[in-house]
Amino acid sequence: MSGSGYDAVVDVDDEGDLGHTDLQEDLEFHNSNFNEGARGGGGSGARKGGAGGVGGGPGLPPPATASSSSSSSKRYLWTLAFYAQFFDVDTSSVLARCWAALWPRANFLDVLEGNPDLYGPFWIATTVVLILFLGGTISQYLATAGDAPFAYDFKLLSGAAGLVYGYTLVIPVLLFGALRYFGSESANLLECWALYGYSNLIWIPVALISWSPVTILNWVFVGVGFGVSVAFLLRNLYPVLSATDRQTSKVLLVLVVALQLGLAIAIKVLFFAAGSPVGSKDPAAGTPPPPDAGDQPPAGGDGPPRFLF
Repeated sequence: MSGSGYDAVVDVDDEGDLGHTDLQEDLEFHNSNFNEGARGGGGSGARKGGAGGVGGGPGLPPPATASSSSSSSKRYLWTLAFYAQFFDVDTSSVLARCWAALWPRANFLDVLEGNPDLYGPFWIATTVVLILFLGGTISQYLATAGDAPFAYDFKLLSGAAGLVYGYTLVIPVLLFGALRYFGSESANLLECWALYGYSNLIWIPVALISWSPVTILNWVFVGVGFGVSVAFLLRNLYPVLSATDRQTSKVLLVLVVALQLGLAIAIKVLFFAAGSPVGSKDPAAGTPPPPDAGDQPPAGGDGPPRFLF
């Protein structure tokens, strides 16, 4: 009956005894407005949805055409949009990642939050290159001050760029290839670049004292830079390297430490010493000594004839 739009009302007498109630006399039927309310609510909802425009009523998902049009845009390798996605990061995120690299409390891959960037690694590497060049130039100036006119040696700049950029770009690619070859499915090239790029941050304060003529101080700072950078890499690469078999992960860990030690020694030898092999030698050292006065022929050409065989 209620499904037909009627309400059933039962009148119970004061004593509450249903046994003495005449249901035939007390049963009354009233018109119900349930269906009218449902139709009114549906109409109002439809009107609200119509007023909402294309998106429909509140809480409804956008139409499929809106999402498909945005997802259909492709990024090609030769377009700027393809490379812009790797630099899509704000300043606060870069500063937070730099702090996490210097003071690692959590796994750096968790700090990246699935969005590894190349903005921070690029500018960190560029800063290290410039500071190494300036530090090496100051070191050479202090070693040759007062002996000869000083000239800037831009081979230091090219040497620093080749070392830092080459190491930061090539080593992650080789590590990624090795991990993929040995069956690590969690390896990500962008994450490897981000790890090695942010690990170079410690070399900025180390390079600031590269001009110091105190050899033991230079070695101490280079040792600190090596220790902090290799600890950062091992802490974050170990979960990825452990995805391979036990023997392979050990070999890869040893290679990571050995390559980082090679970088530290190269920075110390090439840029912390006054006579850096990257720069040119002293111009006076390569000039042959002038001939003695006794070897000069006398003026006027009266000397004995010389024969050339």
